[in-house]
Amino acid sequence: MKPDTPTAHPERRAALAELVAQLSLERLDDNRFRGGHVDIGSPSVFGGQVLGQALMAAARTVPEHAVHSLHGYFLRAGDKAVPIDYEVDRVRDGASFTMRRVVAVQHGKPIFHLSASFHRREGGVEHQRAMPDAPPPEGLRDESEGRRELRHLLPPVALAVVDQARAVEIRPVDPQHLLHPAITPPYAQTWLRAPGELPDDPLIHQALLAYASDFSLLGVAMRPHGLNFMQPKVQGVSLDHAMWFHRDFRFDDWLLYETDSPSAAGARGFCRGSVFTRDGRLVASVAQEGLIRVHD
Repeated sequence: MKPDTPTAHPERRAALAELVAQLSLERLDDNRFRGGHVDIGSPSVFGGQVLGQALMAAARTVPEHAVHSLHGYFLRAGDKAVPIDYEVDRVRDGASFTMRRVVAVQHGKPIFHLSASFHRREGGVEHQRAMPDAPPPEGLRDESEGRRELRHLLPPVALAVVDQARAVEIRPVDPQHLLHPAITPPYAQTWLRAPGELPDDPLIHQALLAYASDFSLLGVAMRPHGLNFMQPKVQGVSLDHAMWFHRDFRFDDWLLYETDSPSAAGARGFCRGSVFTRDGRLVASVAQEGLIRVHD
């Protein structure tokens, strides 16, 4: 166990163990897998979970190459009452690159499509943008602590989200008020990590980062408008999600998730993210467009 890994939250370690188990999937045959759910209190299946499970399904059919990019589309809300079947199409097996398509299915209908590309490890030229300045995570509060303090003010529909033990530690640098967020530029920084030690399998760390990257990304597009997901009038839904994995990392070490939103128009917000290790390595990039509606 790493020295700074928390040990005082058994409910969080249990939530992490459950998430890792659900990401591992049940194998039905060579190209079909089945996954259960980790309930985060949302009315439907959390999109990050489907993203992580679809990546795991694709990777289980690629024994030698490592994932370097994925592109997914959320088609229907997932039903928490039934498992999700993942059907893998082996599009191409190449010497350097391998391609997979995955369809997540419930009730006989697709709820999510994923395309993922895998690359044989090789050397080459390297560069990256510099890591932005950010305060260290040790001086920041976990997001769930602030939510619990305002629990008595939240609408009943939000309490299920607040009361769940989250399998990821999330410490925002500039946290927003849950019900009355300030109007700020479309930019945010958040520290992420698993609340316990993980296996040495790089795929687990990639799937967990894919899972966690969906938590706060769309919210950055709401900041210039004083909105967030906890407000009853706000509807926010992920439409698609793309990731590029640049370098190896561990999700049980702190990662800085820097996000911004260069555009919102036509009820859609476009958001980007960059993920850095504490020592400044850029390990992943993220992009997402989501639906943002404000109801009267």
